[in-house]
Amino acid sequence: MTAVTAPSDALRRLLDLLASGASSEQLAHVVVAARAEGTLGAGDLAALASAGELALRIRETLAEHRRREAQLTALFETASELAALSDPDTVLRSIVRRARALLGVDVSYLSLNRESENKTYVRVSDGSVSAEFQQIVLGMGEGLGGLVAQTARPYATSDYFTDERFKHTRHIDSGVKDEGLTAILGVPLAIGPKVLGVLFASDRATREFTADEVALLSSLADHAAIALDSANLLDQTRRAVAELNEANATIRAQNEAMERAEDAHDRLTDLVLRGGDLPDVADAVAGVLHGDLTVYDADGTLLASSADPVALDPAALAAARTAGRAVSTEDCWVCAVQAGPELLGSLVLTGRAGLTGPDRRLFERAGVVTALLLMLRRSVVRAEDEVRGELLTDLLTAPDRNPRALLARGRRLGIDLSAPHAVLVAHADGGSRRRVASAAARHATLVGVHAEEVVLLGEGDPDELARRVAADLGAATGRPVTVGAAGPASGPSAIADAHAEAARCVRALLALGRTGEGAAMAGLGFLGQLLGDRADLDAFVRRTLGPVLDYDGRRGTELVATLRAYFANGSQLARTKDVLHVHVNTVVQRLERVASLLGEDWQAPDRALEIQLALRLHRLRDA
Repeated sequence: MTAVTAPSDALRRLLDLLASGASSEQLAHVVVAARAEGTLGAGDLAALASAGELALRIRETLAEHRRREAQLTALFETASELAALSDPDTVLRSIVRRARALLGVDVSYLSLNRESENKTYVRVSDGSVSAEFQQIVLGMGEGLGGLVAQTARPYATSDYFTDERFKHTRHIDSGVKDEGLTAILGVPLAIGPKVLGVLFASDRATREFTADEVALLSSLADHAAIALDSANLLDQTRRAVAELNEANATIRAQNEAMERAEDAHDRLTDLVLRGGDLPDVADAVAGVLHGDLTVYDADGTLLASSADPVALDPAALAAARTAGRAVSTEDCWVCAVQAGPELLGSLVLTGRAGLTGPDRRLFERAGVVTALLLMLRRSVVRAEDEVRGELLTDLLTAPDRNPRALLARGRRLGIDLSAPHAVLVAHADGGSRRRVASAAARHATLVGVHAEEVVLLGEGDPDELARRVAADLGAATGRPVTVGAAGPASGPSAIADAHAEAARCVRALLALGRTGEGAAMAGLGFLGQLLGDRADLDAFVRRTLGPVLDYDGRRGTELVATLRAYFANGSQLARTKDVLHVHVNTVVQRLERVASLLGEDWQAPDRALEIQLALRLHRLRDA
């Protein structure tokens, strides 16, 4: 230690130490050393002691200035950092991290107020290890934080659990205890009179927070409140801009959809005015909606489809009628086609996962256009049906009154009544005759309802045509349709006679229990010969025994004779072989050959009866 020999030396020593940033102990030692040397008088020692005290005060002032400078620098850096942040969550995390660093505390945390609930929630924390503490909810006025949030004033406590200024609650004290906190300082996060939340600094040991520390944390809270408010405003602005962009996109999409809907409506209207039919409308709507469209009538009969038709869901159609709008099912959209309360049909749209509002309205508009087309079509059909019905009635009831006029009326409808026609009569129990007639139209040149039955004039073999029409009408109407046929017939009188025979054929089919089948008299076997007006016995014999007759003719065998003997002797082999004077094995072999020619069911009762009748007719013809 340098010896102090004069007051001036001691004072210089104090100044040197003060300038070098010496500690308080080093400054105090100068005075102690001067006293110990005893070289200074009492007056000089007193002056030196006074100078030492002044040096200590100067040192403390400089230290305080440096500390304030460091705090201000930290606040400036914090403000700059917060100003650069735009995400509210990032701002909150930066605030608590800076608060913990500036005050040198164990834990810092921040709560935000929720005015609608009158509570403040711990949102973020730094240094916390307790999950229970991080989930604390403080009611306004509860605990230190609730009091700060309620009064907008800072509060500090060196020992929270012994401080009676705060309203202690079980769940708040439990969370604070679980975190191990003792000293807590809380300052409000406020913008003007509005309190956003509370910023906290806390230690796990007893600590007195100084006024400077309260002011420092309050300054940080002020900066933080501004940054948080700016971040919230920026976030709200971004959301508003995003919502505005979304709204603009929605408006553009709706405008485009409306333009597309208007264009589609114009196209559909033009299509109808130019005479377009249901398939044209189905293709047009399917193209506009980028899906597949199927059109049904009121009875569920398929009318048109742009692709493979799909089944109609009756429950969905009922829901569409009730709602008055198109409805969706798991894999399609259904729209009822109505004229007022009357159901005219339905539209089924597939291939679209969903329909937006404009597209849904376009689909429903297609239903209106389809209703107009069906109404127009029904009016035309009714007019044509009346003309055709009158022709059919006159043709079947008075064919000889004016044959030339009937032929001329047929020509005006595009029907040549002088050409050969198969005449069919269709019967459906409990079914709509109009529906049966509508479904039968594609098989006929002329179709109508006469004498409570549907009558058709068609082309082709009557028996084959009757079977095809019966199957098709049964599938279309969902109920058995029995069809009798006759012909071919040419001219009004012949057509009327064929109609009478076709009607008898229908009655025969129903009497035989063959409901839902189609046949001509020739297809009824010997019953057809009995009931028909133009019995062709030779044709019946050929159709029944032809293969056996041909076999005998080619090979000179006696299969026909064997059959006669077999049936004449009660189908007994022993008696048959005696009559024929052959071995029983020969009879068996001949009958096996018959079975190969006529079919294994030749001995069934119905077939056996026809074969026996044909054998008798064959013998009569030979005789």
